[in-house]
Amino acid sequence: MSVQITPASTDDAAELNILVNSAYRGDESKQGWTTEADMLEGTRIDEAALRDLIQKPGTTILKYEEDGSLLGCVELRIEGTKLYLGTLSVKPNTQGKGIGKKLLQAGEEHAKQVGCSAITMTVIDGRQELIDWYIRHGYALTGERKPFVVPDERWGIPKKQLEFVVLEKKVKK
Repeated sequence: MSVQITPASTDDAAELNILVNSAYRGDESKQGWTTEADMLEGTRIDEAALRDLIQKPGTTILKYEEDGSLLGCVELRIEGTKLYLGTLSVKPNTQGKGIGKKLLQAGEEHAKQVGCSAITMTVIDGRQELIDWYIRHGYALTGERKPFVVPDERWGIPKKQLEFVVLEKKVKK
């Protein structure tokens, strides 16, 4: 088995779009344990937004491939002295096999390479199983909460009131 974790290019946007949306929304997402389908309707992202992220200075999307098949990705964005980790996505029928953990580790290595002292993330407050997974991997709740704002209905329509919790992990040098 050949595993690669490499930066995505704009040529990967279409395939990344399918992956991310399948991991978070719709019926396919319910095959995995990271679905948001019960909380939000609609899509999570689109190809244009992914291309914009890939081209954005200070942002890297890492893709995880096994034998040439895209199975996961994560967005990493430099924000001052911290690295924001978002959109961690694993193909639903391959969740629970360590791919997410490997992407977290790759994110930590990236944080070291770019000189960040910590990694932060936001998670929807109702996703306790996911929050607990991050805590098991060294992240801690900061006590900070942020409003869940969808600037555009293309990114989903909340089915109920949602809020983000903020988690952080210090980067070991």
